[in-house]
Amino acid sequence: MKRRQLLVAAIGLAASPLALAQSFGGKTVTIIVGYKPGGGYDATARLLARYLPKHLPGKPTVIVQNMPGGNSIIAANHLYNVAKPDGLTIGTFNRNLPIAQLTSVEGVKYDITKFQWIGSAANETTILAIRSELPYKTFEELRKAKEQVVIGSTGPGANTHDFPLLLKDLLGVNLKIVSGYSSSADIMLAVERKEVDGRAGSFTSLRPFIERNLVKPIVRARSTEPGLENLPVDESFAPNPRAKAIMALRSAPELIARPYVLPPKTPAPIVAAMREAFAKTIQDPELIAEGKKTKTELEFTSGDQAVKILAEVLNQPKEIVQEFSKYIKFGE
Repeated sequence: MKRRQLLVAAIGLAASPLALAQSFGGKTVTIIVGYKPGGGYDATARLLARYLPKHLPGKPTVIVQNMPGGNSIIAANHLYNVAKPDGLTIGTFNRNLPIAQLTSVEGVKYDITKFQWIGSAANETTILAIRSELPYKTFEELRKAKEQVVIGSTGPGANTHDFPLLLKDLLGVNLKIVSGYSSSADIMLAVERKEVDGRAGSFTSLRPFIERNLVKPIVRARSTEPGLENLPVDESFAPNPRAKAIMALRSAPELIARPYVLPPKTPAPIVAAMREAFAKTIQDPELIAEGKKTKTELEFTSGDQAVKILAEVLNQPKEIVQEFSKYIKFGE
């Protein structure tokens, strides 16, 4: 009897989370994307779907299902209220869904903290870039500009609008925000035509235009993205704790820019198996090579780290949330 107990204990100690988890063999895992095909969330999910099977036990089929609507709130509601917690449904949605919950956006029917977080497949850094021929070499020079600098925007709720809005209202930068462009690409055409002086957006999306010397980066939100260490951070210019807190809250979700979660109450062994497979997938050399070719470069954030970032977003004083809501509306 004692020998049997020791054997069972030894087997238990030797078992990895993958061994403890159910085999996914012969099954289909569905990644629900909260947007239509063709965007960044969709491209990332489809790239992961090609490589995730070989890192999951049983090498299941992995497919992508698009469920657009409400800036991905519909997909999140489905994952929270309908999807079974059996490891066969994964969700990826707007990184700002925690803020949607925090600010009581209509239609939210989930508790973001109860999802089982697998991790994030990318980080993003919002920057402001202006036309290269403009005379301002530093953000300090831009802050002192007497002439108004015109920034193109798709509209409130997008980082093309919200980031320069905070620079204007909280830091006193002399910016004029022109909204109504249908896409970031249209804003860049306006920059080339000199109809506007620049735009805000993710460093990834603006990098080709920086490399062409069409625009130059002038300030950024905080991030861990390599290559931006020498670019000043908006929060460092905050005139008071209130302004700094608002800017910090806006940028925090960018550290989990491509979140992946399982439904609430998914068993711990399945969560552990999925987390391990997710980490291996993002670091798979073949995926990395394909990502570089398709310009879908990924950066791994663990589930545990994602939960810490989530806590930072949600742990806000009521007065900061109220102030934040005056400036920022939930969007893409």
